[in-house]
Order: sequence, then C-alpha cells, then structure tokens
Amino acid sequence: MCDFVKGKFLRRYKRFLVDVELEDGQIVVAHCTNTGSLKSCIVPGAEVILSRAGNPQRKTRFTWEMIKINGAWVGINTNTANVIAYELLRNGQLKEFSDLTLLKREVKFDQSRFDIYAERGEEKIFIEVKNVTYRDGDYARFPDAPTTRGQKHIQQLLKARSQGYRVALFFIVQRTDVKVFAPAWDIDPVYSRLLSQAAKSGVEIYPLQIRITPSGYDLVRVMEFEL
Repeated sequence: MCDFVKGKFLRRYKRFLVDVELEDGQIVVAHCTNTGSLKSCIVPGAEVILSRAGNPQRKTRFTWEMIKINGAWVGINTNTANVIAYELLRNGQLKEFSDLTLLKREVKFDQSRFDIYAERGEEKIFIEVKNVTYRDGDYARFPDAPTTRGQKHIQQLLKARSQGYRVALFFIVQRTDVKVFAPAWDIDPVYSRLLSQAAKSGVEIYPLQIRITPSGYDLVRVMEFEL
C-alpha cells in the first residue's frame, strides 16, 4: 500500500479539504477526492488514514484515504474504488467476468468515458464504477448527494447496451457494517429511478463489499440489492 500516516479527523470544508491532526500534534490540510456529502462518514475525532502526495508541487501534501467508524475502516478515496474494480477483474476474482481477453481503463464511448472496458472473446463490455460510503442502518446506499453526472452515466450505459455491448455498474462498498445495497431514493430520486430502469433493461448491477485496511483490501462478497 501507499505511504500512510495516521491522524484524527477535525473537519471537512470547501468539499475538497479536510483538517487532520497528526499523531505528533501537527494539524495538516488534506485533499478529499470524494465529491459527495459523505453522509454517515463525518465523525469529528475519529481516526483517519492519509496518504502522502507523490507530487511535491501539490498544494495539499496529503490525501484522505480512510476513516475508522465503529471499529472498522471506511474507504473514502473514490480513486481507490476504480483501482479495486480493475484489480478484481484482472485477478479473475469475479466469476461473472472470468477469462477476459482484454482489460483497459478510462475508455471513451459517445459522450462519456467509462471507467473500464473489457473483452471476452467476441463479447465487448463497458463497466462504470461508483464508490459507496453512505450507511443507512443495514443498507449501503448510493448516491449520498444528487448526481447529474451519475444520471448521465446510466443513460450512456443504456445507449451502449442498445448497441450490443454488455454493460455493468460496479458499486464498490468500502465498508463492512452494512448488509444490503439500495439506491438513495430520498437523496436523488432521478438517479434511483434510472438505476431501477437500467437493471430491468439489462444493465448488470454488482454491489461489491470490500474490507479495506491500511495494509490492503479483500472482497467480502457480492451484496444483495433492492431497487
């Protein structure tokens, strides 16, 4: 894993910034890659993990990676979700996508760029990846804020599906204190309706529960979902 440092969460502000108190008492500003509300993940005083920025010219020296809630880590970094999805496919850990003959990241289609493109023989596959952090009781829900970008992605997946591609949505649930995945109807009813329609139209839905820690991650299971 990366060069991580531990600290204590103080506050999030301007959406992309968080203040963290390091173990030596120093207070630093870290970058937050997650553009959502992080509902259920903002816990002042909670232990957090930061990674050091590889670019010395970057204004923020750290990136917020994880926060510990109720004794377990929750993955905050949305970029990590994409890496996890790609590695699960590359390592053949999802039987529904076994024996891939081609695997690429960030491939353009029409007006969008999907996170993953794959092939299995003659089968051509587009996969969009979403990071899920919002906990509502036993449910992992997405999104945690209205997302017009997410709505567009579903519409583009449906277009790809109509052109003969196999298409899928991977919801990378980076927390283990939830049992079932479901859309957040109260937060973004448009996205939730589109997701339900997409599933009925052949878009494959895979909520993948991940146990993440500073030393690595593992796939817990493909979660049940309710649309």
